Amino acid sequence: MEKIIFLGLAIPILGFILYLGASAIMKGFTAKEANRSEKEQNDNKTNLPDNSDQISNELSKLNDLFQSGVLSQEEFEKAKKKILDN
Repeated sequence: MEKIIFLGLAIPILGFILYLGASAIMKGFTAKEANRSEKEQNDNKTNLPDNSDQISNELSKLNDLFQSGVLSQEEFEKAKKKILDN
């Protein structure tokens, strides 16, 4: 009789402990995935300004060459189109 009472109490308690452990693990996986997604979004946002700054610098240098007379209007337009298409 004592064994039945013990098993009647021990099995639900053990089941509850396993449930808590599994739910904690699943929350950890969910948080890790959310952090990974957030980090990728932040990486994409930080790459954009660098790329736009680089394009802006190249266009300014190109404009300086055009203003100084090194490049003709046609060469300037071709180079500008090439920079903007990349």
